[in-house]
Amino acid sequence: MPKSNIITGLDLGTTKVACVIAEIDEDEGIRIKGVGTSPSEGLRKGVVVNLERTVDSIKKAVSDAELMSGVKVSSLYAGIAGDHTRSMTSRGVIAVSSPGNEIKKSDVDRVVEQAKAVSIPIDREIIHVIPQEFIVDDQSGIKNPKGMSGVRLEAEVHIVTGAVSSAANIYKSIERAGFKVKDIVLQPLASSYAVLDTDEKEIGVALIDIGGGTTDIAIFHEGSLKHTQVIGLGGVNVTNDIAFGLRTPRMQAEHIKTEYGCALASLIDGNEKIKVEGVGGRGEREVPRVLLCDIVEPRMEEIFSISNREIKKTDYADLLGAGIVLTGGTAKLTGMVELAEEIFDMPAKIGIPEGISGLVDAVRDPVYSTGVGLVIYGYKNMNKSEHWGKDDSLIFDKIWDRMKRWFGNMLA
Repeated sequence: MPKSNIITGLDLGTTKVACVIAEIDEDEGIRIKGVGTSPSEGLRKGVVVNLERTVDSIKKAVSDAELMSGVKVSSLYAGIAGDHTRSMTSRGVIAVSSPGNEIKKSDVDRVVEQAKAVSIPIDREIIHVIPQEFIVDDQSGIKNPKGMSGVRLEAEVHIVTGAVSSAANIYKSIERAGFKVKDIVLQPLASSYAVLDTDEKEIGVALIDIGGGTTDIAIFHEGSLKHTQVIGLGGVNVTNDIAFGLRTPRMQAEHIKTEYGCALASLIDGNEKIKVEGVGGRGEREVPRVLLCDIVEPRMEEIFSISNREIKKTDYADLLGAGIVLTGGTAKLTGMVELAEEIFDMPAKIGIPEGISGLVDAVRDPVYSTGVGLVIYGYKNMNKSEHWGKDDSLIFDKIWDRMKRWFGNMLA
């Protein structure tokens, strides 16, 4: 099997590392061949805090996926998240220089370069430059101006930046595990490829990816990414609340959350009981399930309320015709859709990976939204000579050069 037909996505999360291997099939499109997961012990809120443990988790997840697929992985697309990521909108303007004022690819590239020429702190690096729209001689709403005629070309782009050290540590972890990084992709952007369809992105939708350590928000409107935001709360906070509130070990708290957790206590039968293991050898006891939900609901209310506040700060809060799409492992809790509709006051649903074939049942779960999305992102970009504002072969040379300058300035 030609290696060029294989695409691998690696989701580096706070609670788990997930690897998805897919084959590009001419008839079936993206065909899932293998899936592997491993507990994540070296990351916290999307940031590497223990390099060796992160390397071990990556090796285990990729090894399991290789075993299932029968494919040897050499390179992969990796997700990046964490509250160190920031986003902004920028605009660039150029005069069309081609004969006859026909807009060529070189003009499009120039105006995108002009738009990304913004002042960025030396300890940050551009991860994505995503064109939102082009304006030709005051005619706005143009998605692809190539071939059109005009004398003035403008571009509005969405720029995502991340901490240089965080990106470099993710790269170093993957490289030490023995793999080449083809690209680093913002996790909510990757998830959107797997769980959102074209209509949702067109009429307006907010994707809320609730992972272990962070909650990632991505807003789409008129087919383009308009806003991204990362909140430093996630499923781990719910687990910690349960461990403290029910006085049970964290591992047991995670199991209880997954099996019996509910984000809306009113949905639970008040007579239902669950068994809870004690701490330090203390005996097992029964508690009302509604007590568990009384612990989970306030934390999920907090996460949704902060997300709603962040959405309302943007210009798109009243333009989300498709409402809210929830994904990520924590989205599987019972009552999440009902609570989200109550807090956001708009329709909500759970987003699961779509548009794939092969081992579909293995990945039809919000847990794998980022992993599958990375594969789809890779597929959509594999035949492009370049990504917007990014050269794959040079991106991490630039990161390392910038880090050297950064440390040099600190030591000067």
